[in-house]
Amino acid sequence: MAQSLLQVRDLKVYFPVRTGGVLFGEYTALKAVDGISFDLKSGETLGVVGESGCGKSTLGRAVLQLVPVTAGAVSWLGSDLTQQDKAEIKKCRQELQIVFQDPLASLDPRMTAGDIIAEPLRNYFPQMSSDERKAKVQDIMAKVGLLPAMVNRYPHEFSGGQCQRIGIARAMILRPKLIVCDEPVSALDVSIRAQVINLLMDLQKTFNLSLIFISHDLAVVRHISHRVMVMYLGRVMELAERESLYRTPRHPYTQALLAAVPIPDPDKERAKKRLILTGDPPSPLSPPSGCVFRTRCGKADDTCTSATPVLDAASSGHEVACHHWRNI
Repeated sequence: MAQSLLQVRDLKVYFPVRTGGVLFGEYTALKAVDGISFDLKSGETLGVVGESGCGKSTLGRAVLQLVPVTAGAVSWLGSDLTQQDKAEIKKCRQELQIVFQDPLASLDPRMTAGDIIAEPLRNYFPQMSSDERKAKVQDIMAKVGLLPAMVNRYPHEFSGGQCQRIGIARAMILRPKLIVCDEPVSALDVSIRAQVINLLMDLQKTFNLSLIFISHDLAVVRHISHRVMVMYLGRVMELAERESLYRTPRHPYTQALLAAVPIPDPDKERAKKRLILTGDPPSPLSPPSGCVFRTRCGKADDTCTSATPVLDAASSGHEVACHHWRNI
């Protein structure tokens, strides 16, 4: 059985937001992430899906300690990152990396591609010679599908897909064990999107990478992920193995998300069951009592108003946070 590299337990990330005016207003906690727990094994990809504003990106940044954690634990190889100082966390950064959503915005326009990719080496291995750095940069560029001759070009001279490959090369240059991919293909054309996804999967196999893959695109998540976690308003609605979740979704929210995915066959698309969510997600500043999804759920009753559902084992490896999943 693969080793569990990452353990997240009851993770909470609250941001203080001033409400009621600048002079006499009070601070209210915006619950971006509200009690999330999961494990991640070596070589595994966990897909994280949900609507905009549900806390996916905040979760990824909290795992990497890029945003302050309000409560809970993030254990990397048995060591709780939330209890470490900056120097100790910096040592872990070599094993924990991130690929951002906007390829061009995540690169310094004043630096060449070679300098961008080599920057982590200069930070962690200052004793390394320039020839050694150059060799490592050219090696990783070849692995991500970039020509070594491009080393002296600036970001604006590359396409969006090439910029994202530079970002991936920068993340991979230190040979990390975990990469958080924060919607890495959402800004790319469909054909380029497929190439970048296949690249990430090839790198995962080659280096036994673990990935947290954040995305709106459920088709992409199904292709790349081993397990999928569905988030809504800072909480986990469903967590399951990929095929189990896509074949038999248990939570009404998951069912609605999957129903919104278009089917290429026109006949099947017209015949499929429609599940349309009404209204917008509530504000995380004042989430509903009980189940946070109840205001948009057709199955909600008094139990959903008064009691917060916890993740319940619907089957082996399939957990659902719903009071009525047995009747869905």
